[in-house]
Amino acid sequence: MQELIQYFIATPTALYIFIAVLGLCIGSFLNVVIYRTPLMLEQEWTEECQLLLNSHPDKVDQAIIDYDKLSLSSPASSCPNCHHRIRWYENIPVISWLMLRGKCSSCKHPISIRYPLIEILTALCSLLVVYVFGATLQMLGGLLLTWTLIVLTFIDFDSQLLPDRFTLPLAALGLLINTYAIYTTASQAILGYVIGFLCLWIVYYLFKIFTGKEGMGYGDFKLLAALGAWMGPLMLPLIVLLSSFLGAIVGIVLLKIRKENQPFAFGPYIAIAGWIAFLWGDQIMKIYLGS
Repeated sequence: MQELIQYFIATPTALYIFIAVLGLCIGSFLNVVIYRTPLMLEQEWTEECQLLLNSHPDKVDQAIIDYDKLSLSSPASSCPNCHHRIRWYENIPVISWLMLRGKCSSCKHPISIRYPLIEILTALCSLLVVYVFGATLQMLGGLLLTWTLIVLTFIDFDSQLLPDRFTLPLAALGLLINTYAIYTTASQAILGYVIGFLCLWIVYYLFKIFTGKEGMGYGDFKLLAALGAWMGPLMLPLIVLLSSFLGAIVGIVLLKIRKENQPFAFGPYIAIAGWIAFLWGDQIMKIYLGS
């Protein structure tokens, strides 16, 4: 491993090529995670409801819904229209989509362009992490953070969910990494986690008191807390400002094309702002402060 690291340090071109290919492959896997995670959560919630109903003495004959258990690895990927099982050569990142001209090889049903775009996005974001950090431990942590934020961004766009199975381990990993002061000190990581959660929770609670409505979900608090655990509390104001700015711009655009009172996912803008702050936060703060 040490020899491989030394090789990548001595040969940056090889590192960039490796990360680009790895990013495309990881992006292909992230497509599966993004698509299946909400469905897996729905299955779990359905099972819990069934167990609750059948545990009630008046509901002992409640019918159990039978379905195939869904996971990230099973069943194998298939066309949602004709259920043609996707072969390995039909699942090569970007290339297969281009070769198939964006259509199923069996029924010619269109395959969303979002799949290759997420693969390309993952590769490009991974390359930016390498560009900023080089062949270091910071790079490895940055890649894990980047991939997780991509997953959370698209899941929240699709379903307005920020699953605990991603936000909580992300926060724990940030705290663990910073026990070795990789990005900030351990004490700053703890403060970042606590303040990140509380600042949005206070806004949420005050909004609920004055309006009687819930302005955001708990997933937003947990995501900002996780970013605080990675970067410390000093980056939180920048993340909040950037996410609010991005959210406001997109929100104004969506007001013209979406229905009234339609849910608005704020998590993606927290994730995007957090990623920007993670890579360039220090430079942005210096420019802003004029130093």
